[in-house]
Amino acid sequence: MGFRHNNILHANHFRKDWQSRVRTWFDQPGRKLRRRTARQAKASVLGVRPLTLLRPAVRAQTVRYNRKVREGRGFTFAELKEAGVGRKEARGVGIVVDHRRRNLSEEGKLINVERLKAYKERLIVFPRNAKKPKHGDSTGDDLKAETTRAAPALPEAIPHEAPRKITDEEREFKAYRTLRDARATQRHAGAKKLRETKKAEEEAAKKK
Repeated sequence: MGFRHNNILHANHFRKDWQSRVRTWFDQPGRKLRRRTARQAKASVLGVRPLTLLRPAVRAQTVRYNRKVREGRGFTFAELKEAGVGRKEARGVGIVVDHRRRNLSEEGKLINVERLKAYKERLIVFPRNAKKPKHGDSTGDDLKAETTRAAPALPEAIPHEAPRKITDEEREFKAYRTLRDARATQRHAGAKKLRETKKAEEEAAKKK
């Protein structure tokens, strides 16, 4: 390193004893083996369980990809209620719940309800104590039935619609006006009901 002109002399610090500050992972193979052994021990204690958690069938986002069906994050409370599955028991039997998701169509909701019902029909819950089974545990011949650890398959995507002519009814339909009217009806539903109730009470008072 050269010096020239009237500049300050460098005071570089090269004696930092880096060997004591470097981090090593020489225990990585051992940790890998211990984690694998722990997973196998846990699986043997838990018994027969599904390979994967059950997730809902949802549409991919945007107009470009919404024909594609994929697995969602979790089932909604409405889907669980219609299928007869409790919120707390769902995770215990391998069903994922997502409290943020909302059902935007009856068709999508029905698909996931059927998915849950199909899963429940195949579900076998082994009791912890065979002599004292709890509510919801499988009993009798159900425990001897054949088991499969794979989740129900996703429904097939919607096929392409064949081209057709637009009908006169579709041409005359005003989508924006219909949506605005429906929104206004919903917004004023409470006030309308209140007015009707008040009017009915006034008429009842007059009759007396």
